[in-house]
Amino acid sequence: MNETNVQAVLPEGWPRPKGYANGVVAQGRMLFIAGMIGWDGQGRFHSDDFGEQARQALQNVADVLRAAGGRGDNIVRMTWYVTDKREYLAAAPAVGKAFREIIGSYTIAMTAVEVKALIEDRAKVEIEATAVLPA
Repeated sequence: MNETNVQAVLPEGWPRPKGYANGVVAQGRMLFIAGMIGWDGQGRFHSDDFGEQARQALQNVADVLRAAGGRGDNIVRMTWYVTDKREYLAAAPAVGKAFREIIGSYTIAMTAVEVKALIEDRAKVEIEATAVLPA
């Protein structure tokens, strides 16, 4: 394990996935971050653009992580719920840039799922995360 107690798992012969890990082994204190959407800490949306909402949702994840004493490379699992797969794919460059700037680590088992709607009508993306903080 590295200094953050997180190690990516890649079965022999499998190509390395781009932007995530197939599996992660971690050890330490568990932090479960609820679904974060694209509004700020006071519950206000500043944009209806998918990329901007994804950036804000990632920032919200990072803020909760920091409040627990963690950082981006402590995240081991992330699930993205998106209301429009095409909009998500079209925003990939902006989402990737935001991810690199805010989270930075790609040793994360990730899943993205298209859903019919989210509870907040303006929300286009919701991200939940699990982190393992050093003991």
